Amino acid sequence: MNILFDQGTPRPLRDHLHGHNVAIPRELGWSRLTNGELLSRAESAGYELLITTDGNMRSQLDLSRWNIGVLVLRPTDWSVIWTGIPLILEAINRCQPGSYQVVTIES
Repeated sequence: MNILFDQGTPRPLRDHLHGHNVAIPRELGWSRLTNGELLSRAESAGYELLITTDGNMRSQLDLSRWNIGVLVLRPTDWSVIWTGIPLILEAINRCQPGSYQVVTIES
């Protein structure tokens, strides 16, 4: 699956997503795009999932405008997120075009 990390997504997670192509906006020259612009650009570039820590994205945007899936990680701290990698992988496997999922990892 082609996955794009949002700005706040911990980069070390990338090393645990074997079999997936993961990109970061900064690598693509997209670091200054707004959330809506980022979703549009990602979708048109063939990304199927955006992984973010921005829990407000759903209230800020009408996500039904895009077919890219959105996966929100809670909390945002890598020291907690890494313990939930199996949950994150399950959520990625459930991803459908236009889906919205929140993975909450207990600390």
